[in-house]
Amino acid sequence: MIDSDVLVIGGGLAGATAALAAAREGASVRLVSHKESTLRHASGLIDILGYHDGDLLADPFAALDDLPEGHPYERVGERALRKGLALFDEVTGDRYAGDHTEKNALVPTTGGTVKPTARYPNSVSPGLASDARETLLVGFETLTDFDAPLAAAHLENAGVPFSVRGITARFPMLRADAKVTRYAKVLDTDETGIRGQLVKAIEPHVGDAERVGFPAVLGHDHPQRVREELADELGADVFEVPGGPPSLPGMRLEATLFDALREAGVAVETGNPVVGFEAAGGHIDHVEVERTHQHIPYYAEEFVLATGGLVGKGLTSSRAGVREPVFSVPISQPENRYDWFEDEAFGDHAFARFGVDVDTELQPCDETGAVAYENLRAAGGILGGADFAVEKSGSGSSLATGWAAGRGAGADL
Repeated sequence: MIDSDVLVIGGGLAGATAALAAAREGASVRLVSHKESTLRHASGLIDILGYHDGDLLADPFAALDDLPEGHPYERVGERALRKGLALFDEVTGDRYAGDHTEKNALVPTTGGTVKPTARYPNSVSPGLASDARETLLVGFETLTDFDAPLAAAHLENAGVPFSVRGITARFPMLRADAKVTRYAKVLDTDETGIRGQLVKAIEPHVGDAERVGFPAVLGHDHPQRVREELADELGADVFEVPGGPPSLPGMRLEATLFDALREAGVAVETGNPVVGFEAAGGHIDHVEVERTHQHIPYYAEEFVLATGGLVGKGLTSSRAGVREPVFSVPISQPENRYDWFEDEAFGDHAFARFGVDVDTELQPCDETGAVAYENLRAAGGILGGADFAVEKSGSGSSLATGWAAGRGAGADL
């Protein structure tokens, strides 16, 4: 039997935030996560709200009151968002920038788009689209996800206020199938002077560029040191261009959050799924975690469900519909599958907003709208009511609802 005050299920941004918030309420907290966090696949950028009704937002806070009922932000309010951001800022410290303003920053991505975001790694800071300095983008032959010349052309066509060029270079030493973590490791350790070799390959192309953007592989343990040395040698600011998975900025953020969890005394367990639970009278007694082919009961007074959406496997889908697999709380969905989506690829698809319906305390509701379990809260991507991908609001929602769920669980003890 394993016991704690608060049990958080899920190890992503929402789960980590909930665990930290509950621990700060004085609760003993345990976090369990089946698989690696989806943070490893995320860009590392922290979006609050980038778009509303199709419009790019300069000030995400100004649009919060316009969101519909049932949206995660509407459920918890602006205060929870600010508290979640403050917790994030405290945990990440000088590793992240953006807390000096409430306005969105515009960050170029490997696809040549410009993404609105509220917090961004320091390694990204010199590359902001609001900066008018001439820019060189550098891609590597073996990292085909970042076509630097094509990204530069897209940025030029988008009307960015700076001149931008792109080149493709050969990364010294590594094989074509090397993982991004291998790039980061060799730059961290500077094996056989690889940083100097890289500078020699790039330097002839710098020209008048005042900043040089690389794929986000510039070190895992010592990214600041790697960037500073490259900048000194190239005579220009060096920044990382965030992109798709696997993501070094996401891995760095995951490591930072899990360090904070350990410092807060949170017991963290990964690799074992929650496969069942016992409840009576609307009160969850314990969940069952599968370990070495045995079902081990984990008891707690309060539970937080933060397993993510369809991508994070917090929701599952089949011909029978979409369901939440841990507590089987209902997921609102049209019976007719043709009502799940629009014909246009970029239409307003209903399935993108599928998730757990919660009240203003983030307690999941049953089919009648009543609270399903009195000691259960939900947070993050598993919540319904928002199209996080279109709105660019997933990270902010995870911070706001994670903080509210964790604080609520800890305060209820």
